[in-house]
Amino acid sequence: MTPRGGDDRPEIAYRETPTGHPIVFIGQKPTMTYVFQLVAQLHSGAGAVIVKARGNAIGKAVDVVEVVRRRLLQGQVTIGPISIDTERLTNRDGRDANVSSITISVARTASEPAPPAPPK
Repeated sequence: MTPRGGDDRPEIAYRETPTGHPIVFIGQKPTMTYVFQLVAQLHSGAGAVIVKARGNAIGKAVDVVEVVRRRLLQGQVTIGPISIDTERLTNRDGRDANVSSITISVARTASEPAPPAPPK
């Protein structure tokens, strides 16, 4: 048994940009793993977090940002800028391959708390 309760997958990889914004790299883990990492980074005081993905993980990156924006931190985050690119990588066979990539910036907004719901 590993210290993380039987989960022997590596930790989520993230770094910081030269401006100090953390980067969350999207890969093969479940979507909610990245959602919680993004929320944790935003709650830790980061003004903005960069979400990056390549290839087949692009759709998952969009899902992660949408779950945070629409469900967990509704009205508390702004999205953008979003940039798409094509990276040229060398695959295992030694051939060059074009791989699409996406970078999404997610920032906390300085908003007031939502008013309480009216009584039913």
